Parts: sequence; structure tokens; C-alpha cells
Amino acid sequence: MKKVFIETYGCQMNVVDSETVMAILAAEGFARAESTTDADVVLINTCSIRDGAEQRIWHRLDELGALKKRRKGMIIGLIGCMAERLADRILEQRPMVDLVAGPDSYRSLPKLVAGATDGAKGVNVELSKEETYAELSPVRLDSSGVSAFVAIMRGCNNFCSYCVVPYTRGRERSRDPETILREVRELFAAGYREVTLLGQNVNSYLHEDVTFPELLRRVAATDPKLRVRFATSHPKDISDELIAVIAKTPNICRAIHLPAQSGSSRMLEKMNRKYTREWYLERISAIRRAMPDCAISTDLIAGFCGETPDDHAATLSLMREVGYEFAFMFKYSEREGTLAAREMPDDVPDEVKTARLTEIIELQNELSLQSNRRDIGREFEILVEGLSKRSPDRVFGRTSQNKVVVIPRTTKTGHNLQPGDYTKVRITTCTSATLQGEEV
Repeated sequence: MKKVFIETYGCQMNVVDSETVMAILAAEGFARAESTTDADVVLINTCSIRDGAEQRIWHRLDELGALKKRRKGMIIGLIGCMAERLADRILEQRPMVDLVAGPDSYRSLPKLVAGATDGAKGVNVELSKEETYAELSPVRLDSSGVSAFVAIMRGCNNFCSYCVVPYTRGRERSRDPETILREVRELFAAGYREVTLLGQNVNSYLHEDVTFPELLRRVAATDPKLRVRFATSHPKDISDELIAVIAKTPNICRAIHLPAQSGSSRMLEKMNRKYTREWYLERISAIRRAMPDCAISTDLIAGFCGETPDDHAATLSLMREVGYEFAFMFKYSEREGTLAAREMPDDVPDEVKTARLTEIIELQNELSLQSNRRDIGREFEILVEGLSKRSPDRVFGRTSQNKVVVIPRTTKTGHNLQPGDYTKVRITTCTSATLQGEEV
């Protein structure tokens, strides 16, 4: 029995893909290895969204190449978005790689591994218009057993000018809702108490007559003790119907990740984001009217092609106006093959990008601290996820608003809280990243 180790980089969707790959290989008799040192097959599941992610993977391949010299017969495979984008270059520049498979080609992995065992280099990066891996039950790689990701769709039709996802993951296609509901029910029966529905553009889900708001409602109806989250939303698809479903369903979490990317309508048009600053802010207002307690997080890019000081100032002002609880913040990184790389000069100097990103990060730290300070004295129900990294006497969990809260492990009645427990807490203090509390 061969052992396989999967190392995952990038987004939550890559985590689901790794779990799907493990399911495919387990069905063919492969066992899961705990590390690279006891693995016969090492698969690196890759991300291409930014250059920094790809550079880390190039370096990691060099490290694995050294390990392979000491372990004759070990197979190294590169899978995922980087594999889809750079298959030929990978095989040419990193001879230690035995096989390359794109996101829609995972069913061919057993055959590719078999070929590599016989000394053949294997490549399958064919994109599909139908593949969703819908009938597979992913092998969960997270040992906590509390939260799980459920992919409901694959691909993207938006073609934002900076983004490689439509080229590495193909066009949108949605899973049959019954397969999604079956997977959610199985997770709940296995003890999971939170699911996050995933898609590159999750709220554009559509399967026959089932829309995303309807799917969300059906998933939440699985059990009132199941928390439901989703990511990532596109602002153009945040409908009034979706907001209403979240607002009237208690176990759908009050946290929406709504990537803005820029606060400048001029930049948004160049990015092909299909909305303006004004549209975005109107959707924020609609969310706030329906759910004043809803947390909103975002993605922001500093230094996109042609960004001026005024465009950057517009991003900072958008951040202040919305008051984000959290943000993923990055410098623009040109991606080969995208519209921006083909038609727009990457003309903002790197030192300017860095300075603007620093301003964005510093402002977000202030906004996060302000938001957390407003929670002091308030009471929340949290879902316990595990032990605090700093002390075995404390546990951490998350509020519906997706904020981390650290509390004493032992309750006032002497019960030791366990992962999967719900408990009500009062917030006593905070940092910009974490809330501290006590059991009510």
C-alpha cells in the first residue's frame, strides 16, 4: 500500500481539492502519510493567485528534490492552479517533478502515479465544463472535526483583469444541490458543527432552478445546531433575497466576506469588477439595514495598474466608511495571461506599492481594534474549536461574526469545554486580532 502526503497552499478551495484528491487515491488503495518523510508519493497542491505563492512552491520543490535523492522511488507531483498554468515550465525547470495535474484532472491521478512509478512523466491539465467531483465524499484532512469546507461550485466567469482563476480553474459550473445536502448531512452526523460553502464566486451558484439563497436556506435547515458560512462573494451578486435569507435564519453566520479590491470606481472599471464604488456602498447599506450586527470583511489590492494617489486615497476612505472587521491585503502582482498583463503596464513602482500597502494594513489594524473594542461588555455565543496555542487551560472559538474569542477551558460548573461545544461568553478585553472573554 503506497502512502501519499498532500501539502496544500493557497485558498480554502485548495483545501477542499486536497481532500477530494485524498478520496480519489484512497479509493485506489493509497493510505495517508503523516509527513513527507514516510510518503511514497508527495503531492503539492498549488496556488497561482500571486507571484509570492508561486515562489514559495518553487523553493519547496527544491527542498523536496533533495529529499528525493535520499529516498529512491519517491514520486513528486504538482497539482492545482500553478500546475495548470505552468505545466511545461515545471517539468523543464524542476526535473524532480514526476507528474502534473490541473484542478479538473484529479481523477487521473492514480493512473499518473502508476505511470510515474514505471518512470514515465505524467501530465493532465485539461479543463472541464462539467467536472464538479459531486459524488465524492472528501477525506477530511483537518483533525479538529468541528468545521468543514464544502465546495458547491467550481470555476469563474468574471474575468477580472488581474486574476488567473478563470484560466486555471475554467468556467463556472454548480454542483447538484442534493449532493451538497447529502455531504452536509454526513458532516453533521459525524460531529461537525460548522460548514463553509465555497466557490470562486459562491453567490452566483445556480443549478437548474436552485439559486444560492435557496441552497443556503436548505443547508441551514439541516439542523439548527449547524452553523453555516460561505465564501467568497462577489459584490455584484449580493442580492436583496440573499440578504433576507441570512437575516431571518439564525444559524447562518452574521459575517460576509465582500471583496472590494479598490475604493476607486476608475480602478474598479480597469479591474473589470462590474460594479462601482457607489454600488458597493449601497450593498453595504442594505446589509447593515437588515443585519446591524453583521461583520464585513474584504480583499484589497494596492498598486494596481495606473493607480494614482487619489485612487489610493479612495481605497482608504472606503475602508473608513465601511469599517471592515478584517481584510486580506496585497500588493498587485502581475499574472501572465491575464488581461492586465496583456494590455496594462504594471507602472506603479514596487516601493510605492509597498508604501500604499503599509498604509492600508495600518488603517485596517485600527479599524479591527475599534470593532473589537465595541464588543467589550457584549455577550456572544461561540462555537469552541480547540485549545488556545498559548495555554492548555484556555480554549478558542468564534462568534457568528467570525471573530476569535479566547476563554478559560473550565466552566463555572467545572465542565471542561471541548471542540464542538457551544457556550455563551461575555467579552472582557481585546487586541486588534482577538477577543478575550469569560463564560456567562
